[in-house]
Amino acid sequence: MKNTAFGLLLTGLLMLTGNLISAQDSNKGHEPDPEKMTTYFMAFLKTGPNRSHDSATAAKIQEGHMAHIMKMASEKKLVLAGPFLDKGDIRGIFILNVATIEQAIELTSQDPAVQSGRLGMEIHPWYGPVKLREIDWD
Repeated sequence: MKNTAFGLLLTGLLMLTGNLISAQDSNKGHEPDPEKMTTYFMAFLKTGPNRSHDSATAAKIQEGHMAHIMKMASEKKLVLAGPFLDKGDIRGIFILNVATIEQAIELTSQDPAVQSGRLGMEIHPWYGPVKLREIDWD
């Protein structure tokens, strides 16, 4: 069950990229079209080592976590974020629109939930559609 939400997310993202991947396959041996595909950084929010906060402290940390998400989104550095619903070790995801993994690490380390130890991060480069960053979530 832990991998169900992860599988559903990946299935949805693969569906988003399906046509773009087909177009890239017909162009084998050539560089991918940067007008269609780009590198993002996928950050998996994992259960952190410190989950012993009292409920008031945990609520304050969550409030700061949400404020951090909104700040990254307003700066166009965060393309997508959300929790997984299966209560597994992977708690949520960020897809970051930054140039380097160092920038992704810096952004995620500023999150109050990471700073407090409630969450940990695992970051991977991910190749996805340029149009993903053009989505207006408002």
